[in-house]
Amino acid sequence: MGYMIVWCGARASIRKAVLCNHKETYRILFSYCPSRYSATLEKALNFPSSTICYLTFKNMHSTDTQAVAAAIRTSLGPRGMDKLMQLPSGEVLISNDGATILSKMNVLHPAAKMLVECSQSQDIEAGDGTTSVVVIAGDLLDACSELLSKGIHPAMIASSFYKAAEQCTQLLKKAAQPVDMNDRESLIHAVQTCLSSKVVSQNSDLLAPLAVDSVLGILGDNPSDAVNVDLRDIRMVEQLGGTVDDTELVPGLVFDKGSTKTAGGPSQVENAKVALIQFCLSAPKTDMDNNVVVSDYAAMDRILRDERKYILNMCKKIKKSGANVVLIQKSILRDAYNELSLHFLAKMGILVVTDIERTDVEFVCRTLGCTPVPHVDSLSPEKLGSAEHVGDVVLPGSGHKVVKFVGVANPGRTSTVLLRGSNELVLAEANRSVHDAQCVVRSLVKQRYLIAGGGAAETEASLRLRELALETTGMDSHCFKAYADALEVIPYTLAENAGLKPIEIVTELRKAHAEGTIGAGIDVKKGHISNMYNKNVVQPLLVTTSAIKLATETVCMILKVDDLVVVV
Repeated sequence: MGYMIVWCGARASIRKAVLCNHKETYRILFSYCPSRYSATLEKALNFPSSTICYLTFKNMHSTDTQAVAAAIRTSLGPRGMDKLMQLPSGEVLISNDGATILSKMNVLHPAAKMLVECSQSQDIEAGDGTTSVVVIAGDLLDACSELLSKGIHPAMIASSFYKAAEQCTQLLKKAAQPVDMNDRESLIHAVQTCLSSKVVSQNSDLLAPLAVDSVLGILGDNPSDAVNVDLRDIRMVEQLGGTVDDTELVPGLVFDKGSTKTAGGPSQVENAKVALIQFCLSAPKTDMDNNVVVSDYAAMDRILRDERKYILNMCKKIKKSGANVVLIQKSILRDAYNELSLHFLAKMGILVVTDIERTDVEFVCRTLGCTPVPHVDSLSPEKLGSAEHVGDVVLPGSGHKVVKFVGVANPGRTSTVLLRGSNELVLAEANRSVHDAQCVVRSLVKQRYLIAGGGAAETEASLRLRELALETTGMDSHCFKAYADALEVIPYTLAENAGLKPIEIVTELRKAHAEGTIGAGIDVKKGHISNMYNKNVVQPLLVTTSAIKLATETVCMILKVDDLVVVV
């Protein structure tokens, strides 16, 4: 069967289509064809309407967005495959996190970009379910295509989909179980479910308690009273070497490099008084470039003597304030320190940590209780932070040194996770996985409900929504049924990626939920249906409801677009 693509956005295009007509062409695809030209085209080309397929803008949307959904569908679930990405810079990245994969893809189509943004929104809101939201959106677009072919108006479909999403949210909340933030074991089970699909899933026994403790540590003494949590209070420090099992949670502060010292300088300090300085311990410079011409040795000696005196006076003022640990902020205007200043500070028994990033200053101040000092004259004892012990620590497996601050006042309730890994790829993926795990705990702080995983939540919502469709009349009934069918893509994909027979598994899953087993889900390890609550395979309710809402909003937004306007 022959095909001829005809772009018919204007009458000139129609004339061109007539000229291109061939007798052997039996079917014609019209791209971006306005409906008002349909009869004209049929009459001009002398083809019966049954042989003409109009490829509208909505169909073009469906094709591109489904391609994006299909690209990451194989990454869903504990048995999902990882993606190896080579970035334009030559960097190689391995991940199965939906938001990470889509953010690295060079997506050109505007509608497909909306799916990428949908995944990023899910990452911000819930932190997990970034693959699920795109897979659900892709199947909802399939459902839209079928509904459009039945002659249902896009506005009616969008309205019904919004109602269906609201119904699913209410149904899932009834099926969920409340959780207490003081129940550490339940939180760990939810985090382990999240980590089961990650590259570092074999280390979940270590990373899950670590992620839970890091979040609970910044919630305070009464985590039940918290309504949200700021994950920026947890600092992730990556150190190459060792294995992921060497990762540890430090209830203090860690810098990813050792202290800067000359011969005789201290490397360990007890009862530390910490000063964070933002001025430079080096010779002053003018605001503009200049050259100093020295004509004799006496003048050179005088310049060196004055420079030495200037730096020594600053070091004496630091010592006078009572500080025995100095943190020096990185400077871009001139050298933040020089060998002479390090020599004087070492003689005074002061430990020095250099190159503190400007973005880390606020975190350091909240952790140590210190105040950044912009000028040496404003340095005073009340601006100093404190720690029981500060010193260099040699990491096993690599020989690298880091500076650890232990026994800090920590008025801002912060913590540091020291990540270890054998290579950069493992380190980067471990960082993303721990962040996702912390986001799961944050989701439980926002909405304190747990729901069964393994496709149980989507199957329950699909079954109850299908029952509701039978009680509903009009267009809503057709749309509810299509929406319910689309939700089953999650258990279907989980079974498919696990190497099971998806049709049989989904049928068994429907039967179990119809008999009242709300927690029935797919046990991908044993290859059959089990009660996920008994298996401790649970996830936050917010992850599922957020994925359904965001996927619905994105699909309805795409559905209401009927033309593409390119502004040059």
